[in-house]
Amino acid sequence: MEQRLWKKIIKCYDYPLIAAVVMLSLFGLIMVYSASMVTAVTVFGVSSDYFYERQKLWVIVGLAAFAVMMMIPYKVWRNDRLVKLVFFASPLLLVAVAIFGHTSNNATSWFRIGGMSFQPAELAKLGLILYLSAAFANKRKRLAEPVKSNLFPIYYTLLICFLIAIQPDFGTAAIVFVIALCVIVSSGLRLGLLLKQMLFFSLLAFAVSPFWLPEVGKKIFSPERMGRLYSYLDPFQYAETDGYQLINSYVAIGLGGLKGVGLGEGVQKYGYLPEAHTDFIMAVVAEELGLIGVTFALGLLAFIVLRGLWIARRSSDAFGSLLAIGISVMIGFQTFINIGGVTGLIPITGVPLPLVSYGGTSLVLTMASLGLLVNISMFVNYEQRYRNNKRAVHSEQKRGLTF
Repeated sequence: MEQRLWKKIIKCYDYPLIAAVVMLSLFGLIMVYSASMVTAVTVFGVSSDYFYERQKLWVIVGLAAFAVMMMIPYKVWRNDRLVKLVFFASPLLLVAVAIFGHTSNNATSWFRIGGMSFQPAELAKLGLILYLSAAFANKRKRLAEPVKSNLFPIYYTLLICFLIAIQPDFGTAAIVFVIALCVIVSSGLRLGLLLKQMLFFSLLAFAVSPFWLPEVGKKIFSPERMGRLYSYLDPFQYAETDGYQLINSYVAIGLGGLKGVGLGEGVQKYGYLPEAHTDFIMAVVAEELGLIGVTFALGLLAFIVLRGLWIARRSSDAFGSLLAIGISVMIGFQTFINIGGVTGLIPITGVPLPLVSYGGTSLVLTMASLGLLVNISMFVNYEQRYRNNKRAVHSEQKRGLTF
């Protein structure tokens, strides 16, 4: 009986989604090597495959996290103890990194342990999705049942966004806020109540602005951030300073054309395009693989996002549906922020491209999130494929064989 159950479960896994995640992570590994091999030698004085080897290790760890999360029933994460652990751990880590963290590029966002780095904001992103999904799912037994009042998750969300913003990391704070807003709106919370709370906090912020605005304003309107804004509005006027990176991104995109100059043959990574293997890796993709390579990468990302929203729509469980929405919005909005910065559509924020850019914390947690999404999809497929056979399902439940 157990063997038959596992055969059913294996059949219900979302193999197109799994293939998209694996292909995109391997594509990112190849592009990290191509984009970083010159920088590794000329800027960091290490071997040309230094960043590739590190990224390869993170891809292996990420795939392991992806596989584990695929197999753990997603309803486990609704356990009260786990939700409380996430609830308290996220703000505590964010406070700790603000006090003891490593400062880089004027932001204190990292813990450095030996040669390893860890960014608590990335963990807080997934933690907030889990907490909000559980909090609102507990307020409703059915998807059609409205949530009349559940204001504490809104206050908690604002706290998390505030703790990330004061690092300062406004890009990640904006992503977290949008993710939370989408989950909250999708939960069925009355919009009138949500608007009243937004108005209340706006008035409260205005009332206490003399106390916080001068200090926060120094961070928001720092010379570095104002330089990013000015270079976004007119990069060619600041071609030698803040507009340098964006202009060279334009050059890389323009050189690529339809087919690109060839993998590994790009010239912008030879010191012309800063952060070529991290935030601006899509400019290298555009130069070396052209429109075809860009379409491949963005097509896979779009497939993952749309697949996630489709899973959320099909799920009959409020917790699973909200989780799928949060994960999908996280991937989609982060992609928009990254591509918007690379193309000059929005100011540069330093947000990596999911599954493609170099980086350990972001990659592993993104793949863990997608493993969770695959597990939700499996349960949705299992329920819809075998729900008509009620006798068999009832028998499996009596034997304790279902999750």
